[in-house]
Amino acid sequence: MRKKIKSATAAVCVASLMGCSMSMAPENSAPVSMQDRAYPAVSSSQAEMPAAPRQPEAMTFKHYGTNPFISTDEDNLSTFAADVDTGSYSIMRQYIRDGNLPPADAVRVEEYIHYFSPNYPAPRDQTFAIQVDGGPSPFGSGYELVRIGIKGKEIPAVDRKPAHLVFVIDVSGSMEQENRLELVKKSLRILVDQLQPSDTVGIVVYGSTGEVILDPTSVEDKKKILASIDRLVPGGSTNAEEGLMLGYEMASRTFDKQAINRVILCSDGVANVGETGPDGILRSIEDYARKDIYLSTFGFGMGNYNDVLMEQLANKGEGNYAYIDSFSEARRIFTEALTGTLQTIARDVKIQVEFDPQKVERYRLLGYENRDVRDEDFRNDAKDAGEIGAGHAVTALYEVKLKTEQKTDLGTVRVRYHDVAANQVAEVAQPVQIHSELSQELQFLATVAEFAEILRESYWAKDSSLEQVLASAEATAQGEQQLEFVRLVKDSLVIKR
Repeated sequence: MRKKIKSATAAVCVASLMGCSMSMAPENSAPVSMQDRAYPAVSSSQAEMPAAPRQPEAMTFKHYGTNPFISTDEDNLSTFAADVDTGSYSIMRQYIRDGNLPPADAVRVEEYIHYFSPNYPAPRDQTFAIQVDGGPSPFGSGYELVRIGIKGKEIPAVDRKPAHLVFVIDVSGSMEQENRLELVKKSLRILVDQLQPSDTVGIVVYGSTGEVILDPTSVEDKKKILASIDRLVPGGSTNAEEGLMLGYEMASRTFDKQAINRVILCSDGVANVGETGPDGILRSIEDYARKDIYLSTFGFGMGNYNDVLMEQLANKGEGNYAYIDSFSEARRIFTEALTGTLQTIARDVKIQVEFDPQKVERYRLLGYENRDVRDEDFRNDAKDAGEIGAGHAVTALYEVKLKTEQKTDLGTVRVRYHDVAANQVAEVAQPVQIHSELSQELQFLATVAEFAEILRESYWAKDSSLEQVLASAEATAQGEQQLEFVRLVKDSLVIKR
């Protein structure tokens, strides 16, 4: 898909490492008529509410625009890098718990969708399995919703490779706020408890300077590792560059081609000493990623938090980004999905959907604005893209306008990737087809996506409402995580009034 973005709001950033992002100019061409999309009107009843809680300050986010509808006569290819991050959803949850709605710039639609694990069947004899389904869009009359689902092969915990991990921990003064460092320590304790005797852990901390506090140590000596974590105390400025470079140097010394080699960064993303701009840090991280030393980033804290840097670091480090807002979230990440977090099964994963112009009039990809890939780069294997861990699932939702009533062979979805185990590039494909109705799971994911669209003030959700989202969520939610989403929508309704 050619990069066409219509900006719904100006980007707002405060006192951050990245500085303010520029708002994107509207597209010259007029958007598709909204007469084709019939949305219930927003309720006009507004109850008086007490003054809203104070918004957290010095939060850094970036606006990446909003994908418009694209005519298949102009461009029938949609190409983007795979992504499994969830940080944007957890940040939203923390905002709402504190009595605020998140800024529009904090919302990345695909990360809301990825927070909920879909029930995709895992492949048996290959790296990825593709699932395509869909049906009438619940939030756009006359449109269809298409889901592209990709499931990575699963690796039992006992079969995963040994892991050589280096924890790089921010212990600067800002980590004292809200007991951030204490949550980091509790989170890492969970992680260490899940490791195997063949794994090793090294620890680097940084405040005003970086410092090695634990050389790589076998998990067989778990008490020594946990004691080093327990001794951490906050203080000083924030020299993120020095801390990361020390961490990568340690990972290089213990590098094992037959093992997992990963740096794990725990921070609020703020840097004010050393290299404080992102470019220098990101270049170094890209170099290490090419040497198969990957980076995962875990964010902590509200107020004085840099979401942009944490997300970009993980992207360039060929790892994943998550935001940990509670002990429960730490447990979810480091127990339920640990193998996928640690062991990469495919690098440079790109997805391309080719719509048939004879059957599809136009389409719109929900989210992935900062993962756009030029169509001609789909088979350019030197082009960096997304990384997927064992058992991870990728979901992409499209709204499409059909030219006919036919719902089969609407196009082809292709996935191209570098298979880590085979050390070669592979490509798989599957036809695009939909059904007469949505599954309950897809109905729920569509509801999550619409919630994100409303929160980020998307042009395409301007006639939608949180009341509409709540009704759909209550009708389709199942399980603890989905029911928590229902509560978040209810809270957001109260906050917005």
